[in-house]
Amino acid sequence: MIIVVDPEKKTRLPFSRGILTRSITSAGVDVGIAYSVATEIVKTFSEQGRKIVTKDEIRELTYHRLLERGLKEEARKYLFWRKIKKLKFPMILLIGGTTGVGKSTISTELAFRLGIRTTIGTDTIREVMRKIIARELLPALHTSSFMASNVINKIPRGVSPLIFGFETQVRHVAVGVNAVIERAYTEGFNTVVEGIHLVPGYISLNDRSFMYVVAVKSRKSLEARFYERERYSLRPADYYIQNLDAIMEIQEFILEHAKEHDIPVVENIELEDTVDKIMSDLMERVAERMKERGIEI
Repeated sequence: MIIVVDPEKKTRLPFSRGILTRSITSAGVDVGIAYSVATEIVKTFSEQGRKIVTKDEIRELTYHRLLERGLKEEARKYLFWRKIKKLKFPMILLIGGTTGVGKSTISTELAFRLGIRTTIGTDTIREVMRKIIARELLPALHTSSFMASNVINKIPRGVSPLIFGFETQVRHVAVGVNAVIERAYTEGFNTVVEGIHLVPGYISLNDRSFMYVVAVKSRKSLEARFYERERYSLRPADYYIQNLDAIMEIQEFILEHAKEHDIPVVENIELEDTVDKIMSDLMERVAERMKERGIEI
C-alpha cells in the first residue's frame, strides 16, 4: 500500500486512484485516459519501491505523464486546478436554465471534476420551503414553475401571466437560494446549486460565486430530451411536452436576464462539450478573481 502524506496538514492517507482520476478529469481529460494515467503512476511508485509519497510528488508526476501523452493544454489545466485547491479558494457554482436542458447532469459532472461534494437543486430548496410556508400564504410556491400563474389572483395588465407567475415563484425561492449561498460563503464550502429558479438578477452573487445559464435553443432537441429523460426517471415526457410553449417562453425570460446581467449562456448540445466550455470559462474567471487578490496562477 502506498501512503500519501501532507506535511502541512500532517495527514497520512492511502493512495486512491479514484481521487487522482477525478483530479485529472478536472483538466478535461477523458475519464478512461485519466484512470489509465492514475494506474501508471501507481505502477511507477511501486516499481520504485515507494511506500510513502507526497501530494507534490503525485502532482509533478501526473503533470509529466500528461505531457508525455501530448496533452499539453490539459497538463496546464491540471496544475491550475491543483494550485487552486491548495490555495483553498472556495467556489459556489450556480447552473440555471429552463426545464429539461440538462442542468442536473451537467452539475453532477462539474461537481465530479471539481471534487465538490455538495450539490443542491432549487426544487429541493423549494420543497423545504413548502413544508414551512402554508399554501395560503404563498400559493405560487406550491405549484410547478409554468403553472404558478394559475394560483395568482391579480395579474397586472399588459404582462405575460406565465412569466408573472414564474417570476413570483422565483422571488420566493430566491430567498432560500440566497440563504444557501450565504451559508456556503460564510462556511467556505464548495457548493454546486442548480435549478430553474436561478434567474440572473434575483440571485445574490459574491466574489466566490460563478453563475452560468444552460440553454437548448432548438424546440425539437428539447422535446427529444424529455423523452430521453423519461427512460430513467419518473417524470413523464408527455406532461412536459404539453407545456413546451410555456417552457420555451420561460427560457427566453431567463436568457434575457442572463444577457442583461452579463451571465454566460452555454448551449447544451453535447454533455462533454458543454462541461468543457464551462470548465474553461470558469478557469479564466477564477484566475481573474485570484489576480484581483494579488495572486498570480
